[in-house]
Amino acid sequence: MVDIAAHYLEEAGKQMRGHKRMGEAAMAQLRDEDFFVTIDPESNSIAVLVKHLAGNMRSRFTDFLTSDGEKPDRFRDREFEITSGTTRAEVMKWWEEGWSCVVRALAALNPDDVMRTVSIRGETHTALQAINRQIAHYAQHVGQIVFLAKHLRSNEWKTLSIPRGKSEEFKMKKPTIERASEQFERGLPK
Repeated sequence: MVDIAAHYLEEAGKQMRGHKRMGEAAMAQLRDEDFFVTIDPESNSIAVLVKHLAGNMRSRFTDFLTSDGEKPDRFRDREFEITSGTTRAEVMKWWEEGWSCVVRALAALNPDDVMRTVSIRGETHTALQAINRQIAHYAQHVGQIVFLAKHLRSNEWKTLSIPRGKSEEFKMKKPTIERASEQFERGLPK
């Protein structure tokens, strides 16, 4: 029988790694100065989004099972402040440090931990709920990073998915079970 909790932990890790890769692929296309651009006074720059993500990741995933996910030494409002001396290298260091907390914490979990109780700001969650909460949060901010990077690179943007207008071509290249079965029945190479 499939251990659902083990499968969940594997899938949660896969989702987190996918968000990390997508953010990195978007940021790799940027010039250094692009990290600090805001599109209006109420928007966050990519640097701010990364700083916030890193602060959240450190807080939520340090001592994940044993302490509240909102650490007393986290000052969330400061995550939305960037100094003029902040560099791309510093932003990427925050990114790596944040994701390291996530990866270490998830790797340390075993299937029995999935239904354990953890807290975030005093609110109780199962570990599963807390992880899902963070997957959704990180997906939202990585989506913002991708949106901003795409906006900033405009016609120089290299898609992270199937290019616009190429869906049918992609479907034809990617074998499906039905197409493979048809080819097998006709004796064609798969």
